[in-house]
Amino acid sequence: MVSTRLTLTKRLTGLFALTVTAAIAILAGCSKQQGRVVAVVPKGQAHVFWQAVHSGAVKAGKEFNITIEWNGPANEVEYSQQIEIVENFINRHVDGIMLAPSERKAMVGVIDKASKAGIPVVIFDSGADTENYASFVATDNYAGGVLAAKRMGELLHGKGQVAVIATIPGGASTLAREAGFEETLAKEFPEIKVVAKQFGMADYARSLQVTEDILTANPGLNGLFASNESSSVGAAQALKARSLVGKLPLVGFDASPALQEDLKNGVFDSLVVQNPYKMGYEGVKAMSEIFAGRKPARHIDSGVALVKKDDLSKPDVQALLNPPLVF
Repeated sequence: MVSTRLTLTKRLTGLFALTVTAAIAILAGCSKQQGRVVAVVPKGQAHVFWQAVHSGAVKAGKEFNITIEWNGPANEVEYSQQIEIVENFINRHVDGIMLAPSERKAMVGVIDKASKAGIPVVIFDSGADTENYASFVATDNYAGGVLAAKRMGELLHGKGQVAVIATIPGGASTLAREAGFEETLAKEFPEIKVVAKQFGMADYARSLQVTEDILTANPGLNGLFASNESSSVGAAQALKARSLVGKLPLVGFDASPALQEDLKNGVFDSLVVQNPYKMGYEGVKAMSEIFAGRKPARHIDSGVALVKKDDLSKPDVQALLNPPLVF
C-alpha cells in the first residue's frame, strides 16, 4: 500500500511539473508574440504625409499587439542618417523593420544586412534595388503620374507647354510619378511639350526657387505639375507671389492641410492623393502575417486618386484627406 501511494505521488508530481512547464512555455510564447517590436523608418519626418503613415502604423500595432518604434531622418535627402538609423535597429535585433528607402540604391546594403540577420523587412512608399524584402506597400506612383497627365491634357485641350517641379534624383516613388506624367503626355497628348524640369530636393524653399527659375525662363508656360508635397508647396508659393493663381493651371501631388486649403482657394486645379494612413497600417499588418508564420502579399497597392475642388465636400474624400493622427 505504501509503495502504491509513493508511486501515485511521484506520478502526480511529475504530471504537475509537466503542466507547469507547458504553461510557462505557452505564456512565454504569448509574451514573445505580444512583445514584438517593429521599427518604422520613414524617408523624413518634416511632411504631414509621414505623420499619417506613423498614425496608421500605430493603429495596426495596437490591433496586432506590436510595438511600433518610429525613427527617421529630419529631411528626405539625408541618406546617411537613414542608413545609420536602420543599422542601429539591426544591431538591436528588432523583430521587423519597415523602411521607406530615401534612395533606391543607397539603401540596398542595410536591407540586405537586415535580411541576412533574420529580420524581416517590409518596404513601403518607395522601392529599392533588391529582392530581400517580404512585402512592398505603396501607391501605384506611375498611375498617379498618369492621372496628373490626363488632367493636364484635359485642362490644356491637348496643346501647350508644361513644366515639372520634380522631387529628388534616385527617389523611386517620385521618379515613377514623373515618368507616368511625362510618358502619358508624350503618348496621349503629343502636342503638349514638357519644356522644363528641375528637382526641388524635397525642400520647400528649394522647390519655390526652382519654380521661380522655370517661370522666369519660360514666360509662355501653360501648366505645372509638382510631384510631391514639398514641390507642390513650393510651386503654389511661386504662383501666389507672381499673381498667377487661376491663370496657370497647377496639378500637385499629396494633400497636407496647406495643400488642401490651396486647392479650395483655386491655387491648384487638382491634387493627386495617396493614402499614407493605409500605407502605414498595411505595412504593419503584413509584418503581423510574417510573425504568424504566413506569407504576406508581395505587393500591396495602397491606392491613389485625383481630387478636385468640388470633391472636397465628399465624405469619402474627407476620410482620405484627413485620417486620424493618433500616436
